[in-house]
Amino acid sequence: MSDRSRVSPPLSSAPADADAVRAAVRERYGAVALGATSAAGPVPAEAGSSCCAPNCCGGSAVDPGIAAALGYSADDEQSVPAGSNLGLGCGNPNGLAALRTGETVLDLGSGAGFDAFLAARKVGPTGKVIGVDMTGEMVAKARQNQRRGNFTNVEFRLGEIEHLPVADRSVDVILSNCVINLSPDKPQVFAEAFRVLRAGGRLAISDVVALRPLPPAMQADLALHTGCVAGAAQIAELEAMLRAAGFVQIRIEPKQQMQAVVDRWFPEQGVGAYVASADIQAVRP
Repeated sequence: MSDRSRVSPPLSSAPADADAVRAAVRERYGAVALGATSAAGPVPAEAGSSCCAPNCCGGSAVDPGIAAALGYSADDEQSVPAGSNLGLGCGNPNGLAALRTGETVLDLGSGAGFDAFLAARKVGPTGKVIGVDMTGEMVAKARQNQRRGNFTNVEFRLGEIEHLPVADRSVDVILSNCVINLSPDKPQVFAEAFRVLRAGGRLAISDVVALRPLPPAMQADLALHTGCVAGAAQIAELEAMLRAAGFVQIRIEPKQQMQAVVDRWFPEQGVGAYVASADIQAVRP
């Protein structure tokens, strides 16, 4: 998760390998969870970043202006354990989901647990929230936050969103916040989402979408992959993937109010001209 204010490593013209992308993402998110450094460089605590470019590590507070721009309230921030919000999102999927008491919710790429804990408050003690993350350090941090906040209706599982450790037709709602763009196999992610949702189940996703094709050099840059840019799919591509997986009532809406934030990501490469934050919704019939 690179900070978008820093200069990226030199770009390569070769396509980024799927295994290399997964390894880089796992390494970077692990470093974020530990508040440490990685081969990609330090994880800074600077205001003004968001979405895979954290401004909160090691207990620092996320810039409240960014949190508000993403759609979170002060009450949201105060209702979860400290250290749950690492500033990694690009929206507020809970705001899309219209969660109801007693529902079972799955959070794809649950990180330190922020969105999972907010969902847990909404579904109540008769509901359940499952967070899945492929980074062991993030799962450990989320479980620590769970114990600190005494959330008894939440559990965190280690696993890949392409191969969910979740039973068929066991989930009412799937949330995800700026994670699916990181996957090299998005059709498989949506196929798995369809598998675990019950009939009538719904997706409520905040993610980055491509407004137009990215130049090959951007697509090949691992820093831009871990920074939630290079892996973004175009809206028509995402619609086709969701439809192929079996989803209906598909809505993908870029959020103009977030563009000022996106424009600050990797400013030396002008990525704001290529990507945007978007709300993504769909239903399993």
